[in-house]
Amino acid sequence: METYNNLLFSAYHKYQEKLDMATLRLFLYELCFARKINLYLALDEKADQAIADDFKRGVKELALGKPLNYVLGYSWFYGYKLKVDEHVLIPRFETEELVGHLLSYIDAKEQKKLSLVDVGTGSGALAIALKKEAPALKVYASDIAEDALEVAKYNARKNDAQIAFYQGDMLKPFKEAQLKFDIVVSNPPYIKNSETIEASVKDYEPHVALFGGADGLDHYRDLLRDAPSVLNDDALIAFEMGYDQKESLTNLVHSYFKNVKIDVKQDINGKDRMMFVKL
Repeated sequence: METYNNLLFSAYHKYQEKLDMATLRLFLYELCFARKINLYLALDEKADQAIADDFKRGVKELALGKPLNYVLGYSWFYGYKLKVDEHVLIPRFETEELVGHLLSYIDAKEQKKLSLVDVGTGSGALAIALKKEAPALKVYASDIAEDALEVAKYNARKNDAQIAFYQGDMLKPFKEAQLKFDIVVSNPPYIKNSETIEASVKDYEPHVALFGGADGLDHYRDLLRDAPSVLNDDALIAFEMGYDQKESLTNLVHSYFKNVKIDVKQDINGKDRMMFVKL
């Protein structure tokens, strides 16, 4: 009898040089959870054949370096299930912290109905989480890639999040539509072109959503250049950024906006990761 425990240890012994037990356990947990089976209560029970087959197929892909969320076909972000595929980045835990800070800002402004745009939305993670957690927020989102935008639209429908999507480069479609916002948020590509990244990211995740030019700041320049055209008075710009970009990004912001307040927040690992520009 092949139990769930047998599945785990068999896979671990076969691929232990490439995969750790934590990854295998999480993969099997998700497969079981989707079929309403509590893995930890069923470890010594006979494995469902469909789950066993999916697990064995998926483990082969994991051993080749394919990220777990692409093997599953989805990712969890701020408690919401999002489809992910090769057209969009896998949402990171650090980005959930950006959502938390923005929700605190929105709560403090609750007497005013706010509008927000998520620039370069990818899977739609930021826009969806913010709309679900702050339903009164009027949310827009954009992406330059049509394939990515289709994923974001699918995720919005699945999560019943009312978001207006636009295709285009950074803020350009909103500038052309003469729309104005109280909050602009973006997690743009910020990896330097010369930077070495882990193989599972380089080989599987979309490069257009990863690399930001020689210094990693090309997309910030585009956004900051057009921001005055789409911002209301008393607006906020919020970025995720590379842990080593605080000084260079601060200087870049000041080259476009002279009298603004800049607040940099660290992530749970103590790294500078989020920048908030208050006009």
